[in-house]
Order: sequence, then structure tokens, then C-alpha cells
Amino acid sequence: MLSFILWLVLLFFCWPLALLALVLYPLVWLVLLPFRLIGIGVDAVFETLRAIVLLPARVLGGPRRS
Repeated sequence: MLSFILWLVLLFFCWPLALLALVLYPLVWLVLLPFRLIGIGVDAVFETLRAIVLLPARVLGGPRRS
């Protein structure tokens, strides 16, 4: 909601820039999408490695995390 209000303020003060931002936002989102997917994959790999490293402690009955 706040971003929409900021866009309306930009539209009031400088409408060509606001229209350019409205057109370019989907393109920027599409360009950044592969980086988000890579980040999700890297996070999954690190979580898997963490689970493998902590597995012996969990099996032996280490302290539980909530």
C-alpha cells in the first residue's frame, strides 16, 4: 500500500517518470527472477548440509530447538 501511495506522489510530481517506472517494473522483476531462484537453490543446499552435519547430534539426543 505504501509503495502505491509513493507511486501516486511520483505521478503527481513527475508523471513521465512514474509511467516509466510502471512500464519498467515488470521487466526488472523478470530480469531478477533467475537470481531469486538461484538464491532459493543455494539456501536449500545449505539447509541440507546443516541437517546432515547436525544429524548425529539429533540421533544421540542432543538438546531440542523450538
